[in-house]
Amino acid sequence: MKEFFRIFQISGSALTAQRWRLNVISSNLANAETTRTPQGGPYRRKDVLFVPSSGQFPEILGREITTVQQGVRVQQIVEDPRPPRSVYNPGHPDADPSGYVLLPNVNPLEEMVNLIAAARSYEANLEVFNATKAMLLKALEIGRI
Repeated sequence: MKEFFRIFQISGSALTAQRWRLNVISSNLANAETTRTPQGGPYRRKDVLFVPSSGQFPEILGREITTVQQGVRVQQIVEDPRPPRSVYNPGHPDADPSGYVLLPNVNPLEEMVNLIAAARSYEANLEVFNATKAMLLKALEIGRI
């Protein structure tokens, strides 16, 4: 019975992590054309960094022999170090004296691929959660008879 609740904990942590990832991707897509931010300059693409909620790899490997994983968590949201795109558009209000505008380093196609991957991962974890719940309910029905 305890293992069922551990599965809920693991899939729940993955659902939370993927929700964060979906929010960050949505923010990237919404700011794909933002040339002015409060920090100055164009918007910088962000990404989510996941880590196992149990600790670092050697620590996890040592525990794996005797216990089960605890899930995943978001460690931090990091900025993409790639430089902004420079586009010639002399009529833009943020163009420099030579007519170039710095645009965010967001590639909408790349963001859509990440969005689909995150959505599928979210759905897979939701399916694990629901399958576990169905198995638990069936086990309770067996116990009633």
